[in-house]
Amino acid sequence: MVRDVVTEALPLGTRIWFAIACFFKVLFDGAFAARAFAVRRALPAPAAPEAEVGAPARHEPSEPPGERASRPAATPSRSEVAPGAALDAKPLQLLSLLQREGRFVDFLQQDVAGFDDADLGAAARVVHEGCRRALRGHADIEPLRSEAEDSTVEVPRGYDPSECKLTGRVSGSPPYRGTLRHRGWRVSRLALPETLPGHNATVLAPAEIEL
Repeated sequence: MVRDVVTEALPLGTRIWFAIACFFKVLFDGAFAARAFAVRRALPAPAAPEAEVGAPARHEPSEPPGERASRPAATPSRSEVAPGAALDAKPLQLLSLLQREGRFVDFLQQDVAGFDDADLGAAARVVHEGCRRALRGHADIEPLRSEAEDSTVEVPRGYDPSECKLTGRVSGSPPYRGTLRHRGWRVSRLALPETLPGHNATVLAPAEIEL
C-alpha cells in the first residue's frame, strides 16, 4: 500500500538557510533545477478548508446601514501596526549579514528578467562570493549524508524524518533503498554577533543617502 510522506512545517530559521541553499543549487545545477521544477509542477493544489460536518452555519448579526456607516473604524492591533516586532531576530540577523557581505536581498529583489545570461552570471558570482564568506564566517554547515549524489543508499529503520525526506513511490516499511538526490545540510555551529540594545532586527539594510 502506498502511503504519502507527511512533513511538518519548517521553522523560519530553517526555511531561510534552506531557501538560500536551494537558490544557488537551482541557479548553478541544471539537473537539480529540472527535478525541482518537475516536483513543483506535480504538487497538488492546496485543498480548500471543509466545514465541520454537523456544525451549524454561523451568521454574523446584521446591523442597520446607518449604524455601520457611523461606527468608527477599528483601531489596528499591535501586530498589524508592527508586524516585525514578533519576528525571530536570529534568522533576520543572518539575513542581514548575507545582505551586508553579498547584497543577497538586493539580488533577490532585483527583476532579472531583462538581464542576459552573461550579466546574470557575473552578478550571481559576486553575490555567491559575498554570501559564502558571510556564511562560513558565522556558521559551520556540513552534509547530512557522506555518499555521493545519485548513488544508491539505504534508509534504515528508525530513521529521523527531519534528516531524510523520502520521495517517489514510498510503500512498505524501512529499511528502504533508493537514489540519493541531495545530501542535505546540517548546521553544527552558528555564532552571530551580539546585537545592541534597541536594535531593530527587521531592518536588513539601512537606506543610504548621499549628501
